[in-house]
Amino acid sequence: MQANILILEDDADVAYAAQLLLRRRGATVGTLADPALLPQRLKDDPPDLVLLDMNFTPGRIDGEQGMQVLQLLRHCTAAPAVIVMTAYANVALAVEAMKLGAFDFITKPWNNERLAAAVDAALAQRTAATGQQASALMGDSAVMKQLRRLIASVAPTEANVLILGENGVGKELAARAIHDASRRAAQHFLPVDMGSLPESTLESELFGHRKGSFTDARADRAGRFQAASGGTLFLDEIGNLPLPAQAKLLTALERREVTPLGADRAQAIDVRIVSATNLAETALYDAQLFRPDLLFRLNTIVLRVPPLRERREDIPLLLNHYLAHYQQQYGKPARAVSPAALSALCAHAWPGNVRALRHACERAVILCDADAYRSDDFGLAAAAPDMQPPGAETPATRPADTVRLDALERGAITAALDQVQGNISRAARLLGVSRAALYRKLEKHGL
Repeated sequence: MQANILILEDDADVAYAAQLLLRRRGATVGTLADPALLPQRLKDDPPDLVLLDMNFTPGRIDGEQGMQVLQLLRHCTAAPAVIVMTAYANVALAVEAMKLGAFDFITKPWNNERLAAAVDAALAQRTAATGQQASALMGDSAVMKQLRRLIASVAPTEANVLILGENGVGKELAARAIHDASRRAAQHFLPVDMGSLPESTLESELFGHRKGSFTDARADRAGRFQAASGGTLFLDEIGNLPLPAQAKLLTALERREVTPLGADRAQAIDVRIVSATNLAETALYDAQLFRPDLLFRLNTIVLRVPPLRERREDIPLLLNHYLAHYQQQYGKPARAVSPAALSALCAHAWPGNVRALRHACERAVILCDADAYRSDDFGLAAAAPDMQPPGAETPATRPADTVRLDALERGAITAALDQVQGNISRAARLLGVSRAALYRKLEKHGL
């Protein structure tokens, strides 16, 4: 974990314990006991994450001091992620802190694994936000313009939205765009990776729990539904949710209320649900994988974020954005992309989509030692062999006729894509094949 973490805590023993834990995980960790010194610290050494105590005066337990600091952090340039922590657990305080932008709420004394997991998740979300948010849904292709038009139409409503798309296409960016253009924009946008929640703790994480409801329940805890109250709850990778957990989620959505573990009464919820999955749409309609009644609740509106191979004309724009971002981040000079590299980048299949392109740009900025970026700076030469499955034939081992036919097929596909500006559906019609068949051929030829 490469991160700069600041622990804002007046108890030296508590701060030291957290510092030891996080340093062992590879982070740079500093401490600060007096919040009055925070503005200068933010200027001199801006952190990626702040662990924020909520009370700094002996005898205070209302959390008001921590809330004031949270307000300050919220309005910082390049605001850090924040995890608030206090010895005085209070569900209402946790919900209010998360509405003000805190990523999570930890009760002292903490469980080391719980704290470490919260830190990792907060840093991962901040990395995604700072590395991608400026490029939110960037692109001049027809498919991206249509996606932005759909978001503009859907966002002001209260309709639940299901976002479909492959890994790395920017589904969370689409969800954030919906929230930012909605009437809930001033409230919290809370993402939850459903695939990462163990089934054993899913109810606690989503709906909260009361002190003593299970072995490690040392204090009341707000669930994600309560924390997102008034705002948007983004259920990412909803397709990874086991069927029994789907039933519990369905009940909450139907009744618009949740019952924390150990509680004797339900609590009303006021959240807008935006969900996402990388599952194929056909898989969602398989009742053995996904409950039809839950799908009905989630997919009032369905948005599809296209893979990068379907909008190749956007690649130069994305390249310029990410190269400029990482050149500034690493203090590297601006360089042009060589024509050969640009051609290779635009022809590449990008199975990891925009996320993979972003990582390739970061790699190029770090490694390039020439006047212009070359293909191998982006790792394309190293990635090329992986386009073939293990044991596949290579041009050197195949008959000459097969090689010539492959070359003709590749040329025909490339020409068709150029003719229709990279539109997969139109290219498939032009070539007389199905979209699925064209995808297979694109993989085969590394396009």
